[in-house]
Amino acid sequence: MADARPWTESMPEEQFGFMRDILAAPSPIGLESAMTIGVLKPYFDSFMPDSWAMHRYVGNAGVVWDSHPGEDERFSIMLVGHADKIRLQVRKVGADGKVWINSDSFLPTTLIGHEVTLFSEDPDAPGSYRKLEGGTIEALGAIHFSDPAQRTGDKGIRPNSLYLDLQIHGKNKADQIKRLGVKPGDSLLLNRPIKRGFSPDTFYGAYLDNGLGCFVTAEVAKLVAAAGGTKNVRCLYAIASHEEIGRFGSRVLAGELKPDILVGVDVNHDYVAAPGIGDRNMQALEMGKGFTLTTGAIVSEALNARIKRAAQAADIPMQIDVSGRDTGTDGMAAVLASVDSAATSVGFPTRNMHTISESGHTGDVLAAIHVLKDTILALDAEDDPREAFRSEHPRLDQVTPLVHQGFDKIETDKS
Repeated sequence: MADARPWTESMPEEQFGFMRDILAAPSPIGLESAMTIGVLKPYFDSFMPDSWAMHRYVGNAGVVWDSHPGEDERFSIMLVGHADKIRLQVRKVGADGKVWINSDSFLPTTLIGHEVTLFSEDPDAPGSYRKLEGGTIEALGAIHFSDPAQRTGDKGIRPNSLYLDLQIHGKNKADQIKRLGVKPGDSLLLNRPIKRGFSPDTFYGAYLDNGLGCFVTAEVAKLVAAAGGTKNVRCLYAIASHEEIGRFGSRVLAGELKPDILVGVDVNHDYVAAPGIGDRNMQALEMGKGFTLTTGAIVSEALNARIKRAAQAADIPMQIDVSGRDTGTDGMAAVLASVDSAATSVGFPTRNMHTISESGHTGDVLAAIHVLKDTILALDAEDDPREAFRSEHPRLDQVTPLVHQGFDKIETDKS
């Protein structure tokens, strides 16, 4: 990280390894402590000043690292990643030994044949959990058993057709499963830690959504601490729960701590590479071209302007995303919690979202880290940021007229 422009370089192996550890943490919805406490707490403990504190909560496994604990009147900024992963759930143990599952937010077709880990509460010791590996997700058994429409692609796979195949054989197949304590409600996670990709500075694997937001939040905290911390701004580095089922965790954190600024940090889409959506005319977000900054929805233009200025000052590549009513991220947390915050969302284009082979670009992730660090440090240097945000709402009745410059004064597009 000593390079003045680290987002232009390959991510160091040590940092990539930390990113892999975060993304590999078994933290399904509602059971996120493996990431928040198992991976992130030791990391924060390794660099955070003694004056910082960690907030924990009764009803969820979300955590917040606080640079100025107890100083509720201090102007504050909260960065939010979410630790929860899309999980499959056991629905029923069949008489033939099949463990029927739901598909949650996955397309059923993308799950077939993939290895998973099942996490099961011990029926003899409620509150204790075991894991079971070696099973795969199936639905058809073999192409020979599918109907003709599935072979041609005219018909897909229904969510209620999915089951966990544990290769059970012999007598009393259902009893073999039940004796293991497997039961409805048990969580399953896809089993594929990230790897470096074929193309330079790329990587792929499961659960970039949204271990990457947690990674960025932690790395920003480390860089701000290394820069001497903030003197005037209270920084709240939040890792939320329950995002994948309605962003319920982050709104609790916002409601509890009431930040003046809230930035949701989450994955975005590479629309340029997305197949079959050309006629939708989506914004041209693309892997390898920088972090994304959301506009629209409830986004604060005063906050976005500060992030843009930080990106321009350091020549950090940036792409603008467009939202309508809702950012679709934890950037909505404050308004959903009825808290007055200037909010936005920062992200990075990824491909194959909500599959086992999500992919991204390390340069985009590093760009997000550094622009957020620079934004926080610039904010800390402002005299009165709270009053500035109150008075900087754009006035469209006081705009500069824009007129055509004439063909002789503009450079034509030669692309």
